Amino acid sequence: MPKDVITNRMAALRASMKDEGVELLALGPGPHMQWLLGFQPHGDERLLLLLVTQDGAEFAMPALEADSAGQHTDLPMHLWADAEGPGAALDATLAAVKGQGAMVVAIDEGMRADFALTLLDLLPGAKHVFTTSTLGRLRMMKDADELARLKTSALLADEAMKTAFAAIKPGMTENQVKQIVIDRFAQDGAKLEFGIIGTGGNGAFPHHQTGETVIQKGDAIVIDIGARLDGMPSDITRMCVVGDKPEGYDEIHAIVEGAVQAAMRAAKPGVTAREIDEAARNHITQAGYGDFFLHRTGHGLGIEVHEPPYMTGSSDTVLEEGMVFSIEPGIYLTGRFGLRLEEIVYLTKDGAVKFSELPRDVAVAGA
Repeated sequence: MPKDVITNRMAALRASMKDEGVELLALGPGPHMQWLLGFQPHGDERLLLLLVTQDGAEFAMPALEADSAGQHTDLPMHLWADAEGPGAALDATLAAVKGQGAMVVAIDEGMRADFALTLLDLLPGAKHVFTTSTLGRLRMMKDADELARLKTSALLADEAMKTAFAAIKPGMTENQVKQIVIDRFAQDGAKLEFGIIGTGGNGAFPHHQTGETVIQKGDAIVIDIGARLDGMPSDITRMCVVGDKPEGYDEIHAIVEGAVQAAMRAAKPGVTAREIDEAARNHITQAGYGDFFLHRTGHGLGIEVHEPPYMTGSSDTVLEEGMVFSIEPGIYLTGRFGLRLEEIVYLTKDGAVKFSELPRDVAVAGA
């Protein structure tokens, strides 16, 4: 990541910390560190923390990781070896960044619990919060480079989905379809993050574990796939039927499509995430299928496949320009089929714009 981007993100983080009254922020190896510095050191059980204050940003770092990490950052490191333990290095890091005494500490919610507790034990009287209002909030607003990479990743997912549609035939297994998707992504240097292929009744399980179920004529198939390309993931769900559609399929497809459109219309800067969920859910409920919409309407997408903001009925997160999230309502009919349609959108001043260019119409595979 260019140094000017790191500098700007660190400055934005410190401004956010000041606004929120956070005096010390602690990150372990993970997505937050990746966003802030453009890399994350190898993470294991050895304590590794980046501590950030208004006066400094320095690492408590296992010595065996220092040379590798030093190729990616020039931030100071306080090293410790297995023979001595991390205590002295962590004390030195806190002293260097002036992070001692009673204060408000923002803890990386994704870090190991033992890292967090070890740090907090050294700060008696400290109040701890999570990074939601500081670094977490900054991550929700994507810059132009992030949006461009997400778009490229999404277009490749379109191609992988079309390749799956073209290959599906009765007698194939779900896993065989998944492998076709993996291979298509790999052609362009992308690595599969997840692949849900749910045929027939398996489609009624929103997080079906793709397996050896054989695809049959008349099956409706949920295909939910995503891969990481140039650091950014994709996520798309489309439907395929093999030959004739199951009874009642067109009605359900039209309802879910209407829910996608309702949520897209509702997605504007200034509205809450809860209102997006309500728009999709109300449409499905009014059609008589509210009890069969089993999950939230969407999730953020960025460095992680699932990250804030979350489109749930309890979220009061106010949407802003630059946010990226999914809209993916579904209806799941046990023993029959499931139907989910998913778009990843980014928010502009005028509303939601989708990354994918693949229609949401059901694809018909060869029978």
